[in-house]
Amino acid sequence: MKAKENDPLYIILRSKREATKFQILVEVAEHQPSVRQQEIAEKLGITPQAVSEYIRELVDDEMVRSQGRGSYTITHKGVEWVINNAEALESYAKHVTRDIVQQVSVWTAIADCNIRSGDLVGVYMKDGFLRASYREKSAMGKAIASAKGGMDIGISNLTGIIDHSYGLVHVCKVPRIQRGGSQKVSAEILRDTLEKVSYVGAVGIEADIAVKNAGMEPDIYFGAREGVIEGAIHGMECALVIVDEDFTDFLKRLETSGLRYVIHDLITP
Repeated sequence: MKAKENDPLYIILRSKREATKFQILVEVAEHQPSVRQQEIAEKLGITPQAVSEYIRELVDDEMVRSQGRGSYTITHKGVEWVINNAEALESYAKHVTRDIVQQVSVWTAIADCNIRSGDLVGVYMKDGFLRASYREKSAMGKAIASAKGGMDIGISNLTGIIDHSYGLVHVCKVPRIQRGGSQKVSAEILRDTLEKVSYVGAVGIEADIAVKNAGMEPDIYFGAREGVIEGAIHGMECALVIVDEDFTDFLKRLETSGLRYVIHDLITP
């Protein structure tokens, strides 16, 4: 029970009070410092008095800072609380849309071979992409048009559940330049790790150089955190080479997304 009590998703979905607090914090962040409680009340369908009580509670919890009558700002603690809960809700939404809601009008896939319009095909995930073939799969649908192998194809009337699992994320920590940077990283250890995965991201110049010292190139640099998480959600085994000061925050994002990960020690003896 304690685990659920600490789970942001469980809190937001099960507790109307916590959900309202989340919405009010978002409104404060959006409209600060001039916060109109009457407008928030109308938007959320509660009384102005209730909004006032919530804001007073948020001030007591040090999530909101009062700067005088009608003037409020969200604190760093409040921002972290909103982000944690927003990420949990985003992860849940992805789970619902990708793993549960299978019956949509048309799915886009890559044809494994030449497929004729109206034929029954199997739909499955491979290398991060949805694919269609004549082989029987746990999810089946009908091709809405003909397509050659390797081309995009629309699939309708999807039944069953697409056989899919999240990919493992390898997290490779690199010290900041003040602590030695890429020169402290064993190129051999890093290369052995990266050769096992399908998708590599790098965060920080030190991480980018470490990957190149290992004789490889990152698949993504800008937006690498999001790219690696997205790749893992699509079933790809990924690696993120990341500077140590961003390491802990990334682990939190992986845990919020429900992704499995393994940490690699790259420091040379």
